[in-house]
Amino acid sequence: MVNTKQAPKRVVILISGRGSNMQAIVKMASQRDDIEIVAVISHKAESAGCAWAAEQGVATAELLPKAYSSREAYDEALLALVDSYQPDYVILAGFMRILTAPFVDYFQHRILNIHPSLLPSFTGLDTHERALQEGVKAHGCTVHFVTPILDVGPIVAQAVVPVLADDNADSLAARVLTMEHKIYPAVVDYLARGIVSLDAQNRVIFSEDAQTLFVYQG
Repeated sequence: MVNTKQAPKRVVILISGRGSNMQAIVKMASQRDDIEIVAVISHKAESAGCAWAAEQGVATAELLPKAYSSREAYDEALLALVDSYQPDYVILAGFMRILTAPFVDYFQHRILNIHPSLLPSFTGLDTHERALQEGVKAHGCTVHFVTPILDVGPIVAQAVVPVLADDNADSLAARVLTMEHKIYPAVVDYLARGIVSLDAQNRVIFSEDAQTLFVYQG
């Protein structure tokens, strides 16, 4: 009998600090046999996220920018390190560095990020403060494929939360983070099952009617 079982999808996660989204993804993957988190990599020394991942039995690495003469040199080393794990997907989970175009292009259609706003609104930093300043009534987070242009890649999933009258940046960020922990593992699940992908025109394609699963009300 021919064994038709496919190998698990190999996932590398890049983090900066504690990696709460990484933790949510690792916990989800630990219950599955079709997803393998093959490495967690941080650009900061002694990151809490890498310590936690190591406790779960996940390979970890810390690649520090200060050891490299330029951003380009660092990203070249990071690319080689990530590629050594032969990932099917690279997941940015609070990775607070802007990746160079050669890195992004190498992993084209295989690298994703989560951003704490409803893109295309509030690209960049300080999204919660800016949402409050603009007086928006809804806020949230977005999972998207990464392109060389910051925060403008094809959108896969968004989660929406209300902005309350007594919100401050911290309370709004906490509400959004709760939703991040729901939709990012859901997207990784869909990637592993082949439900979501990009076509040649960089349009998000679903292999089944799954779009409605990507709007969460918080």
